[in-house]
This record gives sequence, C-alpha cells and structure tokens, in this order.
Amino acid sequence: MSEFIGELITLIIMGFALSMDAFSVGLGMGMYQIRLRQIFKIGITIGLFHVIMPLLGMVTGHFLSERFGDIAAILGGVLLLILGVQMIWSGFQEKENSVFTPAGVGLLLFSISVSIDSFSVGLTLGIYGAKIVMVILSFGIGACILSWLGLLLGRKVQGWLGTYSEALGGSILMIFGIKLLLL
Repeated sequence: MSEFIGELITLIIMGFALSMDAFSVGLGMGMYQIRLRQIFKIGITIGLFHVIMPLLGMVTGHFLSERFGDIAAILGGVLLLILGVQMIWSGFQEKENSVFTPAGVGLLLFSISVSIDSFSVGLTLGIYGAKIVMVILSFGIGACILSWLGLLLGRKVQGWLGTYSEALGGSILMIFGIKLLLL
C-alpha cells in the first residue's frame, strides 16, 4: 500500500510538472479574453492529449525495456534530464506572441505542442513499468486542471508567471531523471 501511495504521489508531481507548459501558454492565451465555453474545451482537449501521448510513450517504453533492459532504463533517466533542461531553457527564451484561435486545427496543434513532452516521459515510465492507469489519469487530470487555471488566470494577470512555471516544471523533471539514474 505504501508503494502504491508513493507511486501515486510521484506521478501526480510529474503530471504537474508536465502540465506547466500548458499552464504558462494558457496564461498568455487567456489574456485574449477567451470565452468560458472555449476555456472548457481547451482544457478537456489538452487533458485528452496528456492521456494519449504518455500512453503511446508507455507502450513504446515497455517494448524497449523488454528488448534492451538496463540500457533502456538509463536512457529513460537521461531523457527526463534532457527534457527538464529543455523546459527550463525554453521557459527563459523570448517567445513570439502568435495569435491564433484555439479551435479546430489550432486547438489540435496547441494540444500536441503542450503534450509532446508527456510522450517522452511516458516512454521513460513504460521502461520502468509504471501503472498505466495511474499515469494517464494523473497526467490527464493534471493537464486539464492546470490548463483551465492558466487560461482563467490569464484573464486576470499579465504573463509574469509563465516563464517561472515552465522552469519549475523542468526542474521537477530533472530531479526525477537524476533519481532514476541513481537507483
């Protein structure tokens, strides 16, 4: 039971870290006064992509771990480190403000862009044999809630929090990458 709780807490923290880019982009997008109905749709769509992408990654990771064993486990830890560094780096880069409507193809592209990193983390979790249902629920629910929060807060504040939230998410992923490499 203690192992279950520990894994659940770890997955919730990882889901939070992965959802920080959706939160930070949502902050900026929310400043364009998107209607509440659209905010609801955006959050649900991002949540679904944060279920699909890690699921695909986990299936791939499970396959790789069966084929390559310890090498795949080391690569999984390194992948989390690289992803964390990339998130921190991109969080402090100047971003162009591209205004597009988060509907139709624009919403799909937005959802893919903020959930692609969850494929990589899913790959690592598949290598380590994490529980699929716990992963996809933690990631999907976390992404949905943080997207809604970012979009709603974006209606109220300027973008001062976005850079720091993405850097925080990257730091959390780096910590888990180091933890996996040291075990």
